[in-house]
Amino acid sequence: MDIPITGFIVHNGYSDEDHTHILYLTSWDGKPMHVHDFSGVTSVEIGHHHQYAGTTEPAPSGVQHCHYYCTVTSVNSGHKHTIKGTTGPALPLSGGGHYHYFEGCTTVDGLTPHAHFYCGHTGNAIADNRC
Repeated sequence: MDIPITGFIVHNGYSDEDHTHILYLTSWDGKPMHVHDFSGVTSVEIGHHHQYAGTTEPAPSGVQHCHYYCTVTSVNSGHKHTIKGTTGPALPLSGGGHYHYFEGCTTVDGLTPHAHFYCGHTGNAIADNRC
């Protein structure tokens, strides 16, 4: 099954022997692509928390979908964590548009190895995603 896509390719800007490009998709199966911003604060573990912010990977508009996301937390207590996962499905907003719920645990890091819980909503649903 062929799925029509549109987009553009940009040279990665490096001049090494591994000549590569970055692919930016602008539509998938005739539907425009879109992203969501997300941000929040992790749970408190070992006396500290971390802040995080990022932008989801693109997904098609107009159909049910989820987004992949990945970001790095702020540095607190001398370390940081990685947050990554997949959002839940699109949840409609009363004024139009949609948002996504996400949750998970960070990577295990720190002098005393530990992880933090995080959760929130993408887009305009909640300004403070503290769990």
